[in-house]
Amino acid sequence: MMFQIDWEDNLKQASHNEVRNKSRNRSLAIATLIGLQMATLSIFPRAIFAESQSRQSSPEEDTPEEVLRAEIYTDARSPIDGKQLTAAEYTELMEKLRSLDNIPPEDLVSPKIREVIDLLKLRKFLRQFIPFIP
Repeated sequence: MMFQIDWEDNLKQASHNEVRNKSRNRSLAIATLIGLQMATLSIFPRAIFAESQSRQSSPEEDTPEEVLRAEIYTDARSPIDGKQLTAAEYTELMEKLRSLDNIPPEDLVSPKIREVIDLLKLRKFLRQFIPFIP
């Protein structure tokens, strides 16, 4: 007794079942998403609509861009550490920083630190050719 197995027919049925399962899963995901959105609207309708109404009902609170451009800032933040500064302190700090621009970077670093940096650069260069240097 011999049995003949039609492999192509089984593959077609399997692929058809996979396509059907994928479309069913996709439909379930969309339905779940819509259900969650509707549930959220039913739970928090006042909060959602209150935000949109408050944004629409306060056009006089919005300051025009022309006014904002002409506004004089009386406080600022330090570019170094982010601390709150007054306008006078900010201008003094910026003047000090601008005066440092004329000084070469070599003079800002102590000779010992400069030597360590040079040695680290040399070590990095040598590691390209001799990789087992610690």
